[in-house]
Amino acid sequence: MIFQIRFFLLQNRQGKTRLSKWYVPPPTGISTSSPLSPSNGNQILSANYSANQTEAEKARIEAEVHRLVTSRDKKYTNFIEYNSYKLIYRRYAGLFFTIAVDVQDNELSYLESIHLFVELLDSYFANVCELDIVFNFNKVYMILDEYMLAGEIEETSKREILERVATLEKLD
Repeated sequence: MIFQIRFFLLQNRQGKTRLSKWYVPPPTGISTSSPLSPSNGNQILSANYSANQTEAEKARIEAEVHRLVTSRDKKYTNFIEYNSYKLIYRRYAGLFFTIAVDVQDNELSYLESIHLFVELLDSYFANVCELDIVFNFNKVYMILDEYMLAGEIEETSKREILERVATLEKLD
């Protein structure tokens, strides 16, 4: 059985999404026979419409996830069942790291995955803060891509990931 991450979000307390990586497209819930959808004759218009719908749905889900995570009382667990998947989140300072996974996945392993990602950022930026993420978002995505690929955790060695990132930086 392959466990897949649906999406990975990094949001601040105000609801601003600082990192958003979607591995599985969100469910749109709109049929192709909708009166708002373009005609079948124009494929380019249809693709743009679909992309706009997907982006709007992502923004809606991100806002809803932020609302759920920030309003949750600290006495509860860091796991929330949401739609057809489970949200696992962890707060570090003013940032919320959230992973959406299948309902049957192991919550604790993903909680550790979040912690390892934070350790990677902390090692790379030497005491990471939100501004490091904002101004170096391309490096943050590069670290995330070395850690998680196509919704699966690829490497768990902090040393190995940071060495790969250093190698990639030398190529630039």
